[in-house]
Amino acid sequence: MTACAIESPSTGAEHEAPTTRYAITADGAYAARLALDGESWFPERWTLDGPEPYAVPLPGGQPEEPGTEVQPMGDGRVLIHRLVERRHAFSLLYPTGPGTGELAVGSVECGSDTYVTLLPPAPGGERAYALAVCETSTAVWLVAGGAAGPERVAEVPGRCSGGVWLEPAGRMLALDRELAGRTKTVVVDLERDGEVSALLEIAPDSDDRLLLADPDSGLVVISSDAASPGQERLGWGVLGGTLPVRFPGALRLPDCTVTPFAIQPGQVLTPETCAVALRVDGPLGTWIATWRPTDRQVRHLPAPKGWLAGSGLWTPKGVLRLPYSTAQTPCGVAELTAPARDAAPAEPARAGEPEPPAPRPVPLREAPLAKAAAE
Repeated sequence: MTACAIESPSTGAEHEAPTTRYAITADGAYAARLALDGESWFPERWTLDGPEPYAVPLPGGQPEEPGTEVQPMGDGRVLIHRLVERRHAFSLLYPTGPGTGELAVGSVECGSDTYVTLLPPAPGGERAYALAVCETSTAVWLVAGGAAGPERVAEVPGRCSGGVWLEPAGRMLALDRELAGRTKTVVVDLERDGEVSALLEIAPDSDDRLLLADPDSGLVVISSDAASPGQERLGWGVLGGTLPVRFPGALRLPDCTVTPFAIQPGQVLTPETCAVALRVDGPLGTWIATWRPTDRQVRHLPAPKGWLAGSGLWTPKGVLRLPYSTAQTPCGVAELTAPARDAAPAEPARAGEPEPPAPRPVPLREAPLAKAAAE
């Protein structure tokens, strides 16, 4: 299952960086967020794989800072990332009867010009990673699940952001790297001493970012200004494919910001039929849309009341599960079924506006993934 969380400033950072306010494990079993009780923040774990979702509060000895990050682990514990002076401290939280148990796993010391943020939950749920970003380079840290405390596993030249897992083993990590004034997506092989290779480059002078990837089908959703210089557009392609990335006109919604946050898994041989969930922010508020590469248009759906905006996951059967929290239902999951896909081939969403291809085939390079699959 593919999920993405909303973004907010990083812990202790002067720069903007993604912070996981609500994160879901790769298998969809657990989630975690920083919840608010009056004016006090505290970690909260959600269990999602039972008959009904339920939340377990995990408060510490004192309220958490608003920028504190939390992330669920596959065994039900919650990783917490706090800033203590210049140390980024990591601990595992777990319920112990009426209280909260806490196991310190170590810390990372950084200068004032570096910000640290957790990466999205890794497949398997046994390990957790973080990025430490400074002006000239980015370090990838294994902060939970290692042999002895936090361990730096890769060093990438340039400033990196994002973070997308490309296969179910949790080995190949895609990062959006800003270097020499351009942003391109690279792959970091965490089992080959952090070996870095290019993944996404549509044109030499374009900014290209990988937003989502589904390991089952290889479907990827990207953002690039290659088709419209100076204007970011959403596109799609297939990992290891030879066809160019497409930039559907249907994904251009005037006066709205469109953010993809989940891809339907399980469509191994038919990536074009995967449903993609979109968060839409516009003049009328925030709502949800669904789209498939085969569709001629997006389908708009109202968001459930109290939706934790930007979070959710698909089931293989095409049910979109959306977490929400209201005064009446503090821990809830709404389920929406994706509309049936278009019977006719995809066409431009608007008359007179052709769907522009990328200037040349995107090298979504399959070599690193082929090696990972073979070993």
